[in-house]
Amino acid sequence: MFIGIIGATGNVGRLVLGEALERGHHVTAFTRDIARAEVEHPHLTWAELDVFDSAAVAARLPGMDVLISCYQPGNAARDFDATVSESIADPTVYATVARSLLTALETHPRTRLLVIGGAGSLEFAPGRTTVDDEERLLAVMDEIGLPRGYAAAVRGHRDALDALRTSNRLWTYLSPAGEIGPGERTGRYRIGTDQEIVDAEGRSRISFADAAVALVDEAELPRFVQRRFTIGY
Repeated sequence: MFIGIIGATGNVGRLVLGEALERGHHVTAFTRDIARAEVEHPHLTWAELDVFDSAAVAARLPGMDVLISCYQPGNAARDFDATVSESIADPTVYATVARSLLTALETHPRTRLLVIGGAGSLEFAPGRTTVDDEERLLAVMDEIGLPRGYAAAVRGHRDALDALRTSNRLWTYLSPAGEIGPGERTGRYRIGTDQEIVDAEGRSRISFADAAVALVDEAELPRFVQRRFTIGY
């Protein structure tokens, strides 16, 4: 397959890049700063891309089977605090990027779009989501060590999902587990749709590496076109 990866130097994006290349796919890795391009491979091409410019995105789509967006403001892999600050400063960026990508896809409707976003819009009980429960949302922020202001970014991810849901493009949205971070690649995870997945200890968690596995699995074998799915151990 021919796969494009937005945010290919980020925490998840760089692992999606490695996963896709390991499986034999051809990859175009997009970054805002080509100086960050450190990986070399015969099936890999690096390119700068402004994801807010839908015409520039559309120009990159010919011949591409799947576009995977791991967009985050800043570069969380190098400066997580700066990414958090930027996300709080402008939580609308997630929905803005989603709409930009959807506009680009209007000229290439056969290209599939996979977006990894947030977990806050998942249901923790029937009909109840963390993003719509202020007390629970703030408690989650405290528990995982994020400033309470990041609640605005959680809502921003929800708004991006809502933007996708209004589209008839071939989109898929991955809400990872609530706790996502460094960890081993097990290649194993459980799949859900709109309800968060918790383990025997009641924790919703996944590693960056297994989130990358899930994204490439979905790219290869689409099961959630025009739908959201989630993963967890």
